Amino acid sequence: MSVRRVMGTEVEYGISVQGQPSANPMVASSQIVNAYASSTVKARRARWDFEEESPLRDARGFDMARQVADPTQLTDEDLGLANVILTNGARLYVDHAHPEYSSPEVTTPLDVVRWEKAGEQVMLDASRMAALVPGSTPIVLYKNNTDNKGASYGAHENYLMRRSTPFAEIVRHLTPFFVSRQVVTGAGRVGIGQDGRDTTPERGFQISQRADYFEVEVGLETTLKRPIINTRDEPHADPAVYRRLHVILGDANLAEVSIYLKSGTTSLVLAMIEDGFIDRDLSVEGAVKALRDVSHDPTLRHLVTLRDGRRLTAVQLQLEYLDLARKYVEDRYGADADEQTVDVLARWESVLTRLERDPMECAAELDWVAKLKLLTQYRDRDDLDWDDAKLHLIDLQYADVRPDKGLHHRLAAAGRIERLLDDATIEAAMHDPPVDTRAYFRGRCLDKYADSVAAASWDSVIFDLPGRESLQRVPTIDPLRGTRAHVGELIDRSDTAQALVAAITR
Repeated sequence: MSVRRVMGTEVEYGISVQGQPSANPMVASSQIVNAYASSTVKARRARWDFEEESPLRDARGFDMARQVADPTQLTDEDLGLANVILTNGARLYVDHAHPEYSSPEVTTPLDVVRWEKAGEQVMLDASRMAALVPGSTPIVLYKNNTDNKGASYGAHENYLMRRSTPFAEIVRHLTPFFVSRQVVTGAGRVGIGQDGRDTTPERGFQISQRADYFEVEVGLETTLKRPIINTRDEPHADPAVYRRLHVILGDANLAEVSIYLKSGTTSLVLAMIEDGFIDRDLSVEGAVKALRDVSHDPTLRHLVTLRDGRRLTAVQLQLEYLDLARKYVEDRYGADADEQTVDVLARWESVLTRLERDPMECAAELDWVAKLKLLTQYRDRDDLDWDDAKLHLIDLQYADVRPDKGLHHRLAAAGRIERLLDDATIEAAMHDPPVDTRAYFRGRCLDKYADSVAAASWDSVIFDLPGRESLQRVPTIDPLRGTRAHVGELIDRSDTAQALVAAITR
């Protein structure tokens, strides 16, 4: 494989009720989701189908007992919170204290960008719609990962992998990549430590918003004792063929290039692991500490110690992976490499080269550099120390989803942040599903047969049809079937869900 694989993202948004710091975040999150559902969602009666979910299954070969699991891990329980499925194949719901947008399944890094950015627009519209409810208080959403009071919320990635790949090899080769990947994918943050209170002159800013919240190298948890490599084994596909790598240590990115390179480079590294191509040991001593140490040094000079004794900066470690990836693509594809694979390699090399020379050269592409440049300008202009409250506010305002308030959006509007997609393309993705995964079938059914869809999930659509005593489940276990090529014509000519199900099942 190249950069192409089935993948998607899940982003929990920070939430604030203006003028009400003690407001219940679960209630506010429900207001956000329900406002969007009431105004735009066709299949309002369709519920999320939890039947096939197994959040406590561990890739190391066992299931965690429910009685010892943290309640936040029990994502297969219907808690009655707002939970809707969108016509673009995505899921919009309340994940405990946050509104979350889970993108539809896509197959390219650029499509990851497209449908994740569509999620930002969904959240923006949802907050605006919630504000129109009589008696409501405005709710502000932030695409970030921490409230700087000790709490962190996730921006997860999902990559479908071959089940035959030994999990130990995934851990071995992916851990050093994740430790160093943040120099490209970090969102940047004022303060050190989980509560962000360490803002001494030399330690006022760090590369990653999530790094300080990780405590172990490998594990099943996502909210406590967070691991660099998560072992959750819930493929939402044929478990004999696939495993879904659930990545929880990434930051919530706003910069399109950061999102693009995050998914593109990770997909390439996974392809090399699947094909047994990585021929060097890049294992890092003390990976959890190294993850934090790299994040705490925006000069990018910190040296990570490898188990073979070498000491490399995070950029140099990324360059090792880039070198392997270039050789891999040349070996497997040569001149036939697809356009996005070639582009990911070129952008990856360009960014790493400039980061090594002067990180500020990447201010138009990478979130953490853009944010650091902005904060430095304020510090220089107003002679501010890192512990100044104004800098924390600027950090937060960078992630505000409102285009007139969010500093990222204002930089992008001024041409100071590079765009990969235009607004019209992103707006279309708010409503239209990807055409090359099963999300197409899910989204089209929710759009065309809204009144007949009783429930849906990643791997099924369930219909409630007249004259049928039981609900009719249509499995979508293969993520690469149910595409426009497979079912587009069938859906077009089926005027009713009854006709569709009859054609599928005969």
